Amino acid sequence: MKFDSVRLITDDVDRLSAFYEKVMGISAERPAPVFAELVSSSCTLAIGHSQTVQLFGAGSAVAAANRTAILEFRVHDVDAEYERLKPFVGEWVKEPTTMPWGNRAALFRDPDGNLVNLFAPVTEEAIRRFGGRP
Repeated sequence: MKFDSVRLITDDVDRLSAFYEKVMGISAERPAPVFAELVSSSCTLAIGHSQTVQLFGAGSAVAAANRTAILEFRVHDVDAEYERLKPFVGEWVKEPTTMPWGNRAALFRDPDGNLVNLFAPVTEEAIRRFGGRP
C-alpha cells in the first residue's frame, strides 16, 4: 500500500487551489471544474468541491469543517517560507518555532480553516530521522 494523496473538500475550488499553488509553488491540474490536484514528487493534494461528496455518500464530508488533521510540508527553510507566505496567509497559528522533537515549524490556516504546518528538521537527531534535509 502506498499513501498517495490527501483531499480537502471546499465550497470554492478556485480559491483553495490558487492558495495552495502559492504555498506549494506548483500549478494545480484541473481535470474537472469541481476538482483540482496539486501533484508533488511525494504526495498529491486533491481539492474537491462539496458537490463531489455525494459521489462518496451524502454527508460523508463537510467543507471547511476540519479540526483534527494538519497538512504538513517539509521545507528547506521555515523562516524563509514564513516570510514568503506572510502576504497570502490570513491566520498564523504559530510563528516559526523550534519544537521539542527537533523540527523548526510554523503553523497557519488555509482559507477554509484547515491547519497547515511547514517544518524542517534542524537538530542532528531530527535530520537523521528524516534522512537529511529536503
